[in-house]
Amino acid sequence: MSRVGKAPIKILQGVKVDIKNGNVKVEGPKGKLAHIIPNGVTCKIDNGSIILTRDDKVKNAAALHGLTRTLIHNMVHGVHTGFSKELDVVGVGYRAAMKGQSLSLTIGYSHPIDFSLPVGVTGKVENNTHIVVSGADKMLVGMVAAKIRSFKEPEPYQGKGIKYTDEHIIRKQGKAAGAK
Repeated sequence: MSRVGKAPIKILQGVKVDIKNGNVKVEGPKGKLAHIIPNGVTCKIDNGSIILTRDDKVKNAAALHGLTRTLIHNMVHGVHTGFSKELDVVGVGYRAAMKGQSLSLTIGYSHPIDFSLPVGVTGKVENNTHIVVSGADKMLVGMVAAKIRSFKEPEPYQGKGIKYTDEHIIRKQGKAAGAK
C-alpha cells in the first residue's frame, strides 16, 4: 500500500469539495479546480477528510494512488492558500514590468518580450527585477515560472538572465589571462 496514497487529506476551512462521477471539484477563496480520478482509484469524503483507496486488480492503480492523492491535496491547499514562485532578473539594463495581465521583459534582445499570463495566474513585479508568479494551481504556476525563466536562462560566466530566487548559479572562471 502506498504510504502517500493512504494518508487522508484534511479539508481546510472555507473549502468545498464535491465528488461525482469520477470528478473531484474543489472550490475555495482563491478559485476553483477540478480533477478526473483515474480508473482503479476511488475517492470519498469521511469526517472532514478525503480518503483515497485503490483497486489492486487494475493494472496501474498502485502507481496512480499516491499521485492522485498528491494532486488532490495540492488542489485543496491551492484554493485555500495558493502557490507562488519568485524569479529574479539579473543583468545591467534588464528589467520587468506588468502591463495589465501581461509581463513585459527587457532582457538584452532588440525588442521587449511581452508574455501574457494565463487565466488563474497573477504576476507582480517589485523593484523592476523581482517577479512573483502566484495562483491556485501548483502545476500551472510552475509551468508559467519555467516559461518566463526560459526567455533568458542564467549564463554561467556573469550570471545574467532570469533565475529563481532560491536558485544557485554555478559560475565558471572564464578565460585565464596570460595562460600559456
